[in-house]
Amino acid sequence: MSKLNRAWHDANPMPANPTLDQRVEWHLAHTAHCGCRPIPRLVLEELARRGIAVPETTR
Repeated sequence: MSKLNRAWHDANPMPANPTLDQRVEWHLAHTAHCGCRPIPRLVLEELARRGIAVPETTR
């Protein structure tokens, strides 16, 4: 895990009551721009179901 990217988090809050699509999109962006914590198991399972490779943190 990397250090928290406060600026990214402030500019990109998770929507209230997010849909699964919103959660997947947010966590993919989060991993690319911050990666301060791992992707939750349920989102990882959904990525696998959709055939989306799990990205590595770029920070």
